[in-house]
Amino acid sequence: MKMVVAIVRPEAFEDVKQALFDAQIHKMTVSHVKGCGQQMGYTESYRGTVTEVNLLNKVKFEISVNDEFVKPTIDAIMKSARTGNIGDGKIFVLPIDECYRIRTGEEGSDAIG
Repeated sequence: MKMVVAIVRPEAFEDVKQALFDAQIHKMTVSHVKGCGQQMGYTESYRGTVTEVNLLNKVKFEISVNDEFVKPTIDAIMKSARTGNIGDGKIFVLPIDECYRIRTGEEGSDAIG
């Protein structure tokens, strides 16, 4: 069992979601987050005041999958979120030691579904 965490551009949200659905991955948690990386933000001017915007809006997908779905999940995200420019995002794969479905009491791979 793995947790795939992807942080992508907000404009890639619909494409990533559809690519995951097409890959038969339907269970996910999505959060709107702010962060910075190599992109480093930008500056903007409002009424003569220059402001540096360091934390950019991003979308974070958290997807728990059984081992056989890790590669299809990563491939779907990579294909749909890549523009080739700085700021496309990152994917992290983390191990899951245990998982429980509260409703049924299932454990492990059965609980992820």
